[in-house]
Amino acid sequence: MDATDAQAPQAAAGRAEVDGSFWLFLRRWARNPLQIGSVVPSSPALGRRIARLVSCGADESVVEMGAGTGAVSRALLRSGLPPERLVVVELVPEMAEHLQRTLPGVRVLCGNAFDLPRLVPARLHGRIGTVICGIPLVLLPLERQQAFVAAVEAVAPGRGFLLYTYCATSPLPWRRLGLAATREGWTPLNVPPASVWRYVPMGPARGDAGSAG
Repeated sequence: MDATDAQAPQAAAGRAEVDGSFWLFLRRWARNPLQIGSVVPSSPALGRRIARLVSCGADESVVEMGAGTGAVSRALLRSGLPPERLVVVELVPEMAEHLQRTLPGVRVLCGNAFDLPRLVPARLHGRIGTVICGIPLVLLPLERQQAFVAAVEAVAPGRGFLLYTYCATSPLPWRRLGLAATREGWTPLNVPPASVWRYVPMGPARGDAGSAG
């Protein structure tokens, strides 16, 4: 058997995994489009953009919320993040089970992002390098957005979070949430085109800073 023959089953398995993820995504979107926030999974281009913005120290982990079928998760792993240092939070049990099957070594937590302090093991609190959010926070009322910011701050104090969104401008009222906002990137190859925003707690030294990046 030559190398091409040996690689064929792996390629077929990869295609089956992608096809399975796509149809799972469509089923979940059809059931609850507001919970999913997009009509197609995130693109590899968006995943690579996010991966370049992630920082993770030697003793830190990365938390991804609203991972869906794992498009961004796989980009993080391909960028070199060890699977044991990736924590994925997914609300939908069917998707969480899919992530557990397709992301070996990754800690997959099925639960609500607003329960982050309870879901994330206490030993990781304060040792989160980057928090990534794929949840459509723009659809939530201000008090729920405030609760989300507080949940992130409880496990990653001072770090803030990356939010990928399909809004042309900041999807969050960052001043009212006590955050500084910077648009770190725009990915026109995603469908629809997506922006990546970084939000961090606004301390006294930061003033009223914000940027469209």
